[in-house]
Amino acid sequence: VQLVESGGGLVQPGGSLRLSCTASGFTFSSYVMSWYRQAPGKERELVASITSTGSTTHYADSVKGRFTISRDNAKNTVYLQMNSLKPEDTAVYYCKAIVGATNYWGQGTQVTVSS
Repeated sequence: VQLVESGGGLVQPGGSLRLSCTASGFTFSSYVMSWYRQAPGKERELVASITSTGSTTHYADSVKGRFTISRDNAKNTVYLQMNSLKPEDTAVYYCKAIVGATNYWGQGTQVTVSS
């Protein structure tokens, strides 16, 4: 199982970014996918998750209405569209899959929101 995130960077408050996570090594279309983030000195937290077909999504209260999780099963990719970014969204963002009761994580992508 391999998860590779991309799309992070430096953005001003109020700006947007789209993160991507491309998966390999398992049947992507059969599994729930999630995005987590970890800010310096804080615990890793769930940001959003999406079911295997994309029919159901879940968001942390802190990002509801601003972030959108989606997936393209033909491309083995899950996305996180982040709008109206705030300085408190600054963190390393990770995607996660649970395959065979094992948690798999990507290497993370840094998102920095600053003027």
